[in-house]
Amino acid sequence: MNADLAALSNQFIYAAMAVYTLALITFAIALAATRGNTVTVERTRELATVGAGGPAPVGADAATSASDATELAPGRRSGNIGMSLTWLATGLLLIGVVLRGMSAGRVPWGNMYEFSITAALAVAVAFLVLSLRHDVRWLGVFVVGAVLLTLGLAVTVLYTESAQLVPALKSWWLVIHVSAAIICAGGFTLSFVLSGAYLIRARGERRSPDGLPAGWLSSRLPASAKLDRLAYQVVAFTFPLWTFAVIAGAIWAENAWGRYWGWDPKETWAFITWVIYAGYLHARATAGWKGQRAAWICVAAFAAFIFNYFGVNIFMTGLHSYAGV
Repeated sequence: MNADLAALSNQFIYAAMAVYTLALITFAIALAATRGNTVTVERTRELATVGAGGPAPVGADAATSASDATELAPGRRSGNIGMSLTWLATGLLLIGVVLRGMSAGRVPWGNMYEFSITAALAVAVAFLVLSLRHDVRWLGVFVVGAVLLTLGLAVTVLYTESAQLVPALKSWWLVIHVSAAIICAGGFTLSFVLSGAYLIRARGERRSPDGLPAGWLSSRLPASAKLDRLAYQVVAFTFPLWTFAVIAGAIWAENAWGRYWGWDPKETWAFITWVIYAGYLHARATAGWKGQRAAWICVAAFAAFIFNYFGVNIFMTGLHSYAGV
């Protein structure tokens, strides 16, 4: 083990946490300044295009349009700063994770601490990838908050000194199985945040007699239909990878312990998580369950996923008790 690299990894992770904290503050400012759906991103882009050289009004009308474009995006500058800080923090976290692996001469997910910091990285990357196709600045305060919470638990409660793997983990299946599970952690966390945002927004829409969402937070979120659709797309992308992770885990179990499946607590809860997410996708595809019922299934599935990670490892004894995977 290289103690210097391990210490340097810790420094990069703490630096990432500091930058994520700044990003969280700027995202909160942006969300507070947002005026809800009274102004749409499409309209803002339309006016921005006009100001950039499209068919534009002349004289005083042109100045008014440029002014309107600025007013139609309250908090957008803070949101842009938040996104830039998130990219920077994620880069620092990536370096910290890589250095952690280099310090031990292996992949950096051999215990709960390492899985947590890598899962936090996966959540941040999933958010940034989504931001390349959608304007999700409003989502930043929730995602970055989840990343900070995960990193905070990792460095304060779950921290373990860099060390060699126990014999059962010395396999290429560690790379295959756990890397898939880490990516799923990012996708499932993002879908949970989207479903939670949907429930808040939908409640505000139901309580409003004039069609405008009621409530401070609800009025600052996108339309419920969009949130519902995004959550479904993220789960539909992530679920096949979770299926692969469960199968890969079974193959690894046969190599390590001589059986594919033994209803170990970790295996059982991985299967329960799979069943609930499968039920979510099946309900949407066949029964037409959209909206609130589907969102609650997604929340329940994520709760099972989190219990599979924290609850099983902390409160239950099994063959997986020595690690966070």
